[in-house]
Amino acid sequence: MLGSIIWFGLGLALLYFTWKIGLGMLRSMTSTLPPPPPAGEMRRINVRYRCSSCGTELRMTMAPDQDPPPPKHCLEEMDLIAPVD
Repeated sequence: MLGSIIWFGLGLALLYFTWKIGLGMLRSMTSTLPPPPPAGEMRRINVRYRCSSCGTELRMTMAPDQDPPPPKHCLEEMDLIAPVD
């Protein structure tokens, strides 16, 4: 009898935590996106990157910093080719 009560209590606790986690996940999917940054915060840049694994090239024209960190592709950071003038 006591074992059944303990299992029932553990089942209720598991149900409660599953319910709370599920509701939290649903709420996070329905939240609105943050507003875009003000127009003055982005800086114009001209740099090119290349993925050392697959050879994909990327040209970055705007970033929040003048010297942004390299983007990732194929789970590795891309190599800076050269600033474009």
